[in-house]
Amino acid sequence: MRTTSSGALRGLKVIDLTRVLAGPLCTQVLADQGADVVKIEPPAGDETRRLGPPFDSAGSAAYFSALNRGKRAMSLDLSMPQAQDVLHRLLGDADVLVENFLPGTMERWGLGYEQALADRYPRLVYCNITGFGADGPLGGLPGYDAVLQALCGLMSVNGDESCGATRIGIPVVDHLTGYVALSGILMALHARGADGRGQRVEAALYDTALSLLLPHASNWLASQKDPELLGSAHPNIAPYDKFRASDGELFIGIMTDVQFQRFCSHVGLQGLIADERFTSNAQRLVHRDALKQAIETAIASMACEPLCESLMRAGVPAGAVNSIPRALAHAHCEHRQMLVQRDGYTGLRSPMRLMGTPGVAGASPPRFAQDAAQILESLGFSPEERDQLQGSGAAPATRR
Repeated sequence: MRTTSSGALRGLKVIDLTRVLAGPLCTQVLADQGADVVKIEPPAGDETRRLGPPFDSAGSAAYFSALNRGKRAMSLDLSMPQAQDVLHRLLGDADVLVENFLPGTMERWGLGYEQALADRYPRLVYCNITGFGADGPLGGLPGYDAVLQALCGLMSVNGDESCGATRIGIPVVDHLTGYVALSGILMALHARGADGRGQRVEAALYDTALSLLLPHASNWLASQKDPELLGSAHPNIAPYDKFRASDGELFIGIMTDVQFQRFCSHVGLQGLIADERFTSNAQRLVHRDALKQAIETAIASMACEPLCESLMRAGVPAGAVNSIPRALAHAHCEHRQMLVQRDGYTGLRSPMRLMGTPGVAGASPPRFAQDAAQILESLGFSPEERDQLQGSGAAPATRR
């Protein structure tokens, strides 16, 4: 088995012009797998540096720290020709550029892919992350996770009748778009290995949000029946819901009749096994309210944790509804080494694991422009030129 501590992407150079979440998440995963990621922030800095409290000892928000480890950092005002010269020098041996400006921004600076970069850097994989793409009825407009959740129907199937449509509590559209961008970049690099040419990769929050509508979109396309607000329940499966026990709530996910029979036997509901209302998933869906009442009555005196463990070991998927602190303190979280902890930094590791070329979570997230001098020196800029770039504001050393 081939092993290296440098990761599967050792030798890959990535220029990261992204801010906020989707782009930085994508490039952090690349860095964790061994890529050299140079993060270029605008003079005001990545917006997530200010999205706190809480803030770290360097004054950056925890939000920024979650998405930017393992990167070298500098700042460029890309509206200035001097800064564009720095970018071109960086691109001289770069493999990937990732940006998430509003469509047309790079073109306005004379840095568009088809306009200026494709011919000059034929091996470059250029990934742009946008809200809606560059054209069409919504083309070029800014996109934010919660707005896309609303517009694309995700909120309409999250929540219950008492609260109405509700934003999903994590920025799920941004997260998945980061992985869409990552997948597209890796596909483009694979294709480059065959023909030697880079290409432009596009990831749009709008496309990602609509792709998340499973099974609700397919249900509607097949039935023309508008999905209902079901709270934690599933539109196609029952029982697949949240239930209250004596000391809290748990989620029980039963996919098959065999699992249902095991569950009933385990919690003293053997009488439901032959009840014609519950003999198939289709019947259980019709009678989901009566089934939920029967289950909650049966487990009302049981404690969540022991019940969940015994159900799982009996082949019935179940889990306590944990808080974030309890989830991160779980023994399996430690066993899977999900937390990265070093030198005052704690974060979550990237979820993929390669056994032959394992990645290593990189250094703590950088301070603003902390690596500017080293990067500029490596590009051949003299001390005087570096001072001029900083003094002119083309490559500022402090946030504006």
